[in-house]
Amino acid sequence: MRFVLFYEVTESFNYFTDEIAKELARRGHDIFILDLIHPTGPSHSTQELMSFCERKVDAVVCFNRVGIHDDNYINLWNMMDACALHILMDHPLWMHPSMEKHPNKYIQFCPDEEHVRYVKRYFPNVEHVEFLSHAGTFDDKPVIPYADKKYDIVFSASYFTPENRLQPLEKIYPKDSPMYQICLQIGEDQIAHTEKSLIQSALDVLDANNMPLSDNAVKTIMRSLSAVNWMVRMFYRGKAVQTLVDAGLPVHVLGKGWENHPCAGADNMHILHGHIGLSDTFDYMKDARINLNVMPWFKEGTHDRIFNTMLRHSVCLTDSSTWIDSHFEDGKDIALYDLKQLEKLPEIADYWLNHPIKAQELIERAYEKTAANYTWVNCVDSLLESLERCYHIR
Repeated sequence: MRFVLFYEVTESFNYFTDEIAKELARRGHDIFILDLIHPTGPSHSTQELMSFCERKVDAVVCFNRVGIHDDNYINLWNMMDACALHILMDHPLWMHPSMEKHPNKYIQFCPDEEHVRYVKRYFPNVEHVEFLSHAGTFDDKPVIPYADKKYDIVFSASYFTPENRLQPLEKIYPKDSPMYQICLQIGEDQIAHTEKSLIQSALDVLDANNMPLSDNAVKTIMRSLSAVNWMVRMFYRGKAVQTLVDAGLPVHVLGKGWENHPCAGADNMHILHGHIGLSDTFDYMKDARINLNVMPWFKEGTHDRIFNTMLRHSVCLTDSSTWIDSHFEDGKDIALYDLKQLEKLPEIADYWLNHPIKAQELIERAYEKTAANYTWVNCVDSLLESLERCYHIR
């Protein structure tokens, strides 16, 4: 088959694109990657795309709307009778325009099972929407023994002060407006009830305020909650790190913004890098006994940080989701903590740091499970199976 993929501004998405492209090419498919940032460049250009499209294109693979984000691309893929395989890496609230209008042949993949239900409820025009787990990348370098690893705890993620994440909301609703206050209440409900999905908090707050609950009204509210979602994520991302640092455990962080964290000056909080590419984090993850993860509020989903940790022979210490609970076992192949009981997080981390034999056993079981089920090979398997099942393309 023949596939088109895309490069764009998000470095991690470009990395994922390369992984999918390599696996498709390994299976004998023809691949072209269009660079949307440099479309007139010497390679991956629009001119080369037109040459590639002189023969039928079977499918396009894109992340978060890239490649199906305007009418020109939608019309091109419809003309080619190509199927758009749209992989979401965030909550569908970011993708409402693409769910309202997309190529005729279209399959949407969500990393959270609740997100699938959200799309089916509020966007019934999306005929094919499926759950797709994140994927991890194999490490081809020698394994570092647990005792020889350089870092105790590594967290590779950006950080912004929660209050700053709310600023975009002010461009939608004035700060003194009732709707702004409703959005703040939704964020407060999320912080107070960490088990709730974003849509559940929104519905509960709207109901408590006697607001309309029609599908269109809910969609309008959800579309404006991206800032609230970021605020809540940053709140717990910062709180998890602070809890470990306050307990005296050494924490090394990778990613922009950590100089703004309240613990930035602490002796046991170490900022390794600011902005760093996804693949560049892997050597640090590999050299850590524990890699911390804070889920991006996917209450029934996955995250690639989990699988990349496991494939680097490190203990994955993460808050859970119903999907994680169904596929992994705390203390056997994953280490879990609860956002409601963050005071227990240091004790859990300390246990794994001081029980190297048990940690090594956990690491080996996690590696075997992830290597067999949650890599880019498995991701491509799922994409190709969906193409055949939904549109008989093979």
